[in-house]
Amino acid sequence: MAPSPAPVFVRAVGTAVPVTVLRQPEFRDVLAAQPGLSRLGVRRLRAAFDASDIDTRHTVMGELGRDHGVDAGSDPVHYDPRSSLVLAPSTGTRNAAYVREAPPLFLAAAKDALGASDLVADDVTHVVTVSCTGFFAPGPDYLLVRQLGLPVTTQRFHLGFMGCYGAFPALRLAQAVCRADPEAVVLVVCAELCSLHLHVGDDLDTILSSSLFADGAAAAVVTGRAPAAGSETVTLDALGTTLSDDGEAHMAWTIGDLGFDMVLSRYVPRILGSSLPAALPSLLGLLSPTEVDRWAVHPGGRSVLDQVQAALGLSDDDLAPSRDVLRRYGNMSSPTVLFVLAELLRAPAAGPEQLAGLAFGPGLTVESALLTRTPAA
Repeated sequence: MAPSPAPVFVRAVGTAVPVTVLRQPEFRDVLAAQPGLSRLGVRRLRAAFDASDIDTRHTVMGELGRDHGVDAGSDPVHYDPRSSLVLAPSTGTRNAAYVREAPPLFLAAAKDALGASDLVADDVTHVVTVSCTGFFAPGPDYLLVRQLGLPVTTQRFHLGFMGCYGAFPALRLAQAVCRADPEAVVLVVCAELCSLHLHVGDDLDTILSSSLFADGAAAAVVTGRAPAAGSETVTLDALGTTLSDDGEAHMAWTIGDLGFDMVLSRYVPRILGSSLPAALPSLLGLLSPTEVDRWAVHPGGRSVLDQVQAALGLSDDDLAPSRDVLRRYGNMSSPTVLFVLAELLRAPAAGPEQLAGLAFGPGLTVESALLTRTPAA
């Protein structure tokens, strides 16, 4: 019998969001007032926003905030508060905003995670960054090495354009690194600026995206180094992946001339609900849903959570952390499931717990993680 692999620990999870807050009813009214929307489009938009179960989201676009973030005499880029018009900047202009605004979020989440652990930046041997909402090189992995003062020999990886499930492939890479070198310390950081790709239009994909997506970042510190004796441990036991038989055309992320374009069919929740039960053996291994104590399910939207809950027979309490993250932050793409995991780890544990994570994205891809949490002795 082959020996069990050495344990890999998630030592901390950190999060960060931009300061500008979008309040869902206010933002709904801004978009509903845009010229060019048909009456049907306005009805669809109001219905999507009102059914979203989202109260607030965060954005790097200060122009959309209550204080508008527009200097006197400056030209608005994304939103003109003087005319109340949502603008349509080019992809290059949107990406320039990503280059400017994404690095501080990557750094803030990384510092939050390191600050919550007993490790420091000097311990980090590998950096893995994840993002699908912008591009630049040298990229966020390079900047984190420079900004955190890491050795120039720090190994770096960037996972791009994977969508909402991107955190789990990053954790899989971190797990593989730590099993190959138990002394490695891997800093995983996901950051997305979805709001930069805001569009206004009558079609359902555009309306759903505008009602759902937001900006944020999250990080995890992963290592084979065990925490101090008697302290809480969270082991990263297994990660799984599977593709739905039906879904490639229903969720996609492409680059257009006026930003990135999301294909997000209203059939996605139904496809997830029908495909999850058959996919569970590859996602959860030998576990059944009833053996999982806490769930970190990516809140892809209210209807996605509804379908996952029904398909897996989960309780309202099981999905409460995911729904809470959706309500306060919306869908931030790849960091979002780590926000849910952070919520789970803040809750007190009376004894050892089995945690399961699920995330979904283009493909239609389903990714999973199994973790064991053992509270401090």
